[in-house]
Amino acid sequence: MSSNLDPEKPLAVCPVIDSLEQIGSQWRLIVLHDLQDGEKRFNELKRSTDASSRTLSRVLDDLRKMGFVDRRLEEDAPVATYYSLTPKGRSLCPVFEEIESWADEWLAADAESPVESPPQ
Repeated sequence: MSSNLDPEKPLAVCPVIDSLEQIGSQWRLIVLHDLQDGEKRFNELKRSTDASSRTLSRVLDDLRKMGFVDRRLEEDAPVATYYSLTPKGRSLCPVFEEIESWADEWLAADAESPVESPPQ
């Protein structure tokens, strides 16, 4: 079977791969999933995701640049920074629901199935 894919750009023709490159890092997925529940302050996200401040800051900056997350600053004393999903970020909620449904069905079934040892 031959492939018509350019070996220099084998992934460019697949929207699934392109999508996963945008959102597919572990921390991006964790933050996006966590923000489905609504707007959160930085420290709330830090606690709920168990990310370090440095990692969370980097991930939130990346997600803002890509248009998935908004940042809102309240300058009352004390200053508070809030993060929420943009419409682009909220559009991922049904995707997360489908992945969770798939995981409930298939990962639970895989965990219940005994792992067979290879023949000796």
